[in-house]
Amino acid sequence: MKLLNEYVNDLLELQDVDLQTYTENKLIHRTVERTLHLAVEACLDIGQHIIAQEGFRTPEANKDVFVVLSEEEVVPPGLLPRLINMAKFRNLIVHDYARIDNSAVFGILKRHLGDFDAFAQAIVRYLEIRQEASDAVE
Repeated sequence: MKLLNEYVNDLLELQDVDLQTYTENKLIHRTVERTLHLAVEACLDIGQHIIAQEGFRTPEANKDVFVVLSEEEVVPPGLLPRLINMAKFRNLIVHDYARIDNSAVFGILKRHLGDFDAFAQAIVRYLEIRQEASDAVE
């Protein structure tokens, strides 16, 4: 969770950039792309860890990690479409980087960083509830 928070904070520092600067400055847009990629990977890693630890069904693909977490009520259903979009974005960045649209990535930077916070909050809530249940059994 610490790395995810670090990535989001790094992105927040770049949120004030305008679209023209973002588009013209390769260093900025490559930094944003890579940091978004790392943030999504962190979410996937957290999700896979919980799935393995809890013995949930094995995800078939990256986006399925988030589906499994939703099925098991780790993340709320309203968050699922945004998480699936994260996984799709990750696949685009990794496998089809020639098609990356600067304005779309800029839009993620400007409007969707809160999705990472929502994911982190859902994970923390789940872990707290799980810990409370474990404490009650003891």
